Amino acid sequence: MTAELLSLAREMERRVRHAVEARREVDPDPDDGFRGLYLTEEAVERLLEEHRSFPGVHPLPAPAADSRLGKLAREFGLSALDVEILLVALLPDLDDRFEAFYGYLNDDVTRRRPSIGLALGLCGVAHADRESRVRLGERAPLRAGGLLLVEDRERPFLGRALRVPDRVTAFLLGDDTPDARLVDVRAPWEPVRGVGDPAPLARLLADGTGLVYLREEQGGAGTALAASALEAAGRAVLGVDLARLAEDPAPAEAVRCLLREARLTGSGLVCAQVDAVARERAGLLRMVTDLPVPVALVGRVPWDAAWSARPPLLVRAPRVNPETRAELWRESAGAPIDLDLPSLLSPFLLTPEQIVRSARAAVQSARLEAGPVTAEHVRQGARAQNAAGLDRLARRIEPTVGWDDLVLPPDTEAQLRELTARARHRDHVLGTWSMRPGGGRGRGVAALFAGDSGTGKTMSAEVIASDLGLDLYTVDLATVIDKYVGETEKNLERIFSEAAGVNGVLLFDEADAIFGKRSDVKDAHDRYANVESAYLLQRMESFDGLAILATNLRANLDDAFTRRLDLIIDFPVPDPAQRLLLWDRTLGPRVPRAGDLDLAFCAEAFELSGGNIRSIAVTSAYLAAEADSPLTMPMLIHAIQREYQKLGRLTLASEFGPYVKMLARDSDGPFTCP
Repeated sequence: MTAELLSLAREMERRVRHAVEARREVDPDPDDGFRGLYLTEEAVERLLEEHRSFPGVHPLPAPAADSRLGKLAREFGLSALDVEILLVALLPDLDDRFEAFYGYLNDDVTRRRPSIGLALGLCGVAHADRESRVRLGERAPLRAGGLLLVEDRERPFLGRALRVPDRVTAFLLGDDTPDARLVDVRAPWEPVRGVGDPAPLARLLADGTGLVYLREEQGGAGTALAASALEAAGRAVLGVDLARLAEDPAPAEAVRCLLREARLTGSGLVCAQVDAVARERAGLLRMVTDLPVPVALVGRVPWDAAWSARPPLLVRAPRVNPETRAELWRESAGAPIDLDLPSLLSPFLLTPEQIVRSARAAVQSARLEAGPVTAEHVRQGARAQNAAGLDRLARRIEPTVGWDDLVLPPDTEAQLRELTARARHRDHVLGTWSMRPGGGRGRGVAALFAGDSGTGKTMSAEVIASDLGLDLYTVDLATVIDKYVGETEKNLERIFSEAAGVNGVLLFDEADAIFGKRSDVKDAHDRYANVESAYLLQRMESFDGLAILATNLRANLDDAFTRRLDLIIDFPVPDPAQRLLLWDRTLGPRVPRAGDLDLAFCAEAFELSGGNIRSIAVTSAYLAAEADSPLTMPMLIHAIQREYQKLGRLTLASEFGPYVKMLARDSDGPFTCP
């Protein structure tokens, strides 16, 4: 193919040589070193008599249909004259001698590219020929397709220089390296087996369908399905990251380069994520959707007719099922993994691209520790694919506790395990078994944890996140509630939208503050408060993640919320047996204990929640550290007294029984053991 291009270039070289010889015959001083810097009378006379079209021009042979030049001519609709002009402009990039030739023929050694007038003359075309000049207009195939650049726009039309972009030259010489201009906007969307049947979509793309919108949910395989369909339709795939395209300083130029790259390589565009630009950069979407190549858009928002003048083919993109997820993970890891991957990956809703990255991240972590890939490596790799947007709206907690750390009644713990099972198997039950309800509900799981402060609601959410291998995100109500009308809903929408791209557990603490009951409308404030509640009802239904609402005041929640919850779990105040277990676990095995420590009495005498017991244990540990001694009963009694003061509870002698004499009477100085 390169040989044919060079052969055509040699034919064009003969024309240039002939033109140089013709010029030398009438040039009074061909060796003038100041050529182009001044005009003599002889030069003016020669210009008056000179014919600008060069005689003896014979048509070039048509390029072979299967050559790169032939494919380029066919794809861009080039005429024979277009091909000849392109070759004239290309010669300086194939042989640097032509810079000198063109400088001589331009009568200006500083202008080493062919001008429009010179190119037309070398092609044997009169400068005033209307049809020929049209071929160099802005909307003509050569320029509209980005194959030829016209420079020196301030000069008259015939004096403007012509240049072939480096990417076009490289393509004609057999180089398929993508345009460097597109490095920052390209994305690695690739075909993936087992993520749906691409054949129907491929058939339509092959028949001329030019615009497809694949709407997906979290963990959807829209980009993989689009790439597979394009490949099956006989096209290459050019992935585009729309968020990075929107950040490009010259997006219109980038879009033109994308179009040229797609046409050069016979590619279709796979553009994701539409959500990143749908609201504020709809004009960018219109530029992309108007391109005359197959375009597949992928996003989670509904299609907006304002995005394109032509109607799209609307397709619902499937999710990657757990079995395919595990198979793709194994292939990407590149090493045998003796783990139950379907079970480990089932809580994570990952796209095919995220699965590939998570596998590689897990393998790297295992290599760092010089050991095999473990279940924790798999979970860490999956969590590493979470976007950082939610971190700005909620506090991320990496779980450090497990089921053994919980002290709860058997029924409460059983309900927590049922909640975990719902989160782990929702894809199978709601997807494979089609148990998903109607009404626009998502595949999310929502639960309410109700109980007094310190009864283990937050810790239970952390345990669930740990069991699933997910991060826990605690929503800070200070970032949500706003006194201005409509702002609270906007803040919640941002949280839900960011959470949709994160595999994590979303915890709304003190949920009654924003999920409260609707009231009778007595004034505008009531009306807007009810609108806020109604919005939350709808948004909770469409949420696809795992959301936990924690409240101390269950009665304050709207009944409509409770109907939409999958589980309502009550957290009672622990009984004496559970309190004894809590005392022992919160003190832990590392804190040295004195022989007089009476935990059984503390569990029986003091009706405290787990949170209060932990606070007392920490206070007493500080006292032991200050005294540089084991933890004694007086230290523990003093810590209980301080907790009572914090809670505003009376310190009754009947509660402290035989240890009442250990209560501190003077708070002016540091604690000392009696």
